[in-house]
Amino acid sequence: MTKKSKGLVQVFTGNGKGKTSAALGTVLRALGHGLRVYIVFFMKGKYPYGEFSTLSKLPNVDIASFGLRCLIDPSNINPEEIEQAKLALSAARKAMLSGNYDIVVLDEVNVALHFKLIELDEVVRLIGDKPRNVELILTGRYADAKLIELADLVTEMVKLKHPYDKGVKARKGIEY
Repeated sequence: MTKKSKGLVQVFTGNGKGKTSAALGTVLRALGHGLRVYIVFFMKGKYPYGEFSTLSKLPNVDIASFGLRCLIDPSNINPEEIEQAKLALSAARKAMLSGNYDIVVLDEVNVALHFKLIELDEVVRLIGDKPRNVELILTGRYADAKLIELADLVTEMVKLKHPYDKGVKARKGIEY
């Protein structure tokens, strides 16, 4: 993307598989054209997701991961989970405004919003403050209607069938 290019806001949401994969596909394409990318992972902590080790070896991409290493119980939110989500949003804002990146990805930000780990107004303000040339990508289930309204591109992944429904557990290298 050149400084003259207009960056858009993309949202990948829905209950189907592929939201992070779609965002990372865009990242891979961008890196192939020399664009600079910042990815902030909300709620993924230090879990050994395969994408971390691969992306960390590529030029022009910086990664930050926040959250605890356990699944969040939305009915029993840990204050540390809220703090981690706030740190993730702050890191995304700093990267977006730094002038160092063409694309900023907020992975699982929609879930963090849905679980009330961060405030909708803060994400809306982030979108409003987006520099003209930065592409912003937000992923996760439960995208808020306001974010869908503000976005330029919204894709909803719909689950028609999933191996989890038959008891197949997440597989290393495929789901994580």
